[in-house]
Amino acid sequence: MPAGVSWPRYLKMLSASVLAMFAGAEVVHRYYRPDLTIPEIPPKPGELKTELLGLKQKPSEVHTSQQ
Repeated sequence: MPAGVSWPRYLKMLSASVLAMFAGAEVVHRYYRPDLTIPEIPPKPGELKTELLGLKQKPSEVHTSQQ
């Protein structure tokens, strides 16, 4: 048997681990409450609140030096 333990003990630990994993996933899912709605019309650029505004390209001014 894996790790030198008996089958009943191995199955108990396996089931306890799986239940703890599912319980943790449920807690995280309830805490963050994901928005599972799907809009019919996709949002226009700039309407999403998750966009990083600092990464957008700003219009750069080209200065030419006249001598």
